[in-house]
Amino acid sequence: MKKILVTGADGFIGSHLTEELVKKGYEVKAFVFYNSFNTWGWLDTLPQEIMRHIEIFQGDVRDPNGVRDAMRGCDAVFHLAALIAIPFSYHSPDTYVDTNIKGTLNVLQAAREKGIRVLVTSTSEVYGTAQYVPIDEKHPFQGQSPYSATKIGADRLAESFYRSFELPVTIVRPFNTYGPRQSARAVIPTIITQLLAGKTEIKLGSLTPTRDFNYVKDTANGFISIYESDRTVGEEINIATQKEISIGQLAEELIRQINPAAQIVCEEQRLRPEKSEVNRLLGCNRKIMELTDWKPRYTFEQGLAETTAFLRENLGRYKTDIYNV
Repeated sequence: MKKILVTGADGFIGSHLTEELVKKGYEVKAFVFYNSFNTWGWLDTLPQEIMRHIEIFQGDVRDPNGVRDAMRGCDAVFHLAALIAIPFSYHSPDTYVDTNIKGTLNVLQAAREKGIRVLVTSTSEVYGTAQYVPIDEKHPFQGQSPYSATKIGADRLAESFYRSFELPVTIVRPFNTYGPRQSARAVIPTIITQLLAGKTEIKLGSLTPTRDFNYVKDTANGFISIYESDRTVGEEINIATQKEISIGQLAEELIRQINPAAQIVCEEQRLRPEKSEVNRLLGCNRKIMELTDWKPRYTFEQGLAETTAFLRENLGRYKTDIYNV
């Protein structure tokens, strides 16, 4: 089997993707963010029978030399390393440019030197509020936050390397992913952890936006299916369920399941600027279904149940009394 480098392997989606690649028999090199504590993020929680098959590389995607070294001996790179929290991008846009754009450039340059396949991770946020639904890959782009603007820039860099240098690039665009190991900067763990902590006032931002939620194992298998298809090079491909739910409806359902006595409270600091809020995301999955063998394996109900079970067992990791930016 081929050897895959996964950048951002220590994160939420990256750790699940790394785990799924090992289970499918791939050799995996996990690029994790260097820190003096020698922690490997969520990889530290994986079973030893998985970890013994993973080679750890500590570095920083902003460093081109480290990226080049990490890619040595690999057949492909799944590039997931990024800064992703939208509220923090209002505060520190420079760091998003450095990590998301320059980091992606470093990956593309190194892959070009070594002649290996690249899957660049995009986001449904690049589309902004839907101008039509379901949102297919030809939908216009709109940078409604510094975060989404940097991801648009990274995507276009990836496209340019495919067109200019014939680098085998695919842009993988997951819609909102949720599941075990996700931080409380995302809405589903935000709601569930507050409920599990016994809060009767569940603090949220806007309740009207809709989202298309992928369970994380479906997202991970989407990456693998895209990589294993010989029809996806040079393409931009959504991973989406083609179903939507509003944040308010989602919160009401989780309240019903966990603590029917709780009520939703809109907290001003959690609201995005009016022109920055993405009001509707509903993805089209026709392209991924046509080009690969992928299809969602988990219902939304199954995914929420597994997420709730994980958060119940790991509630001590979450600070439910503060707003996680």
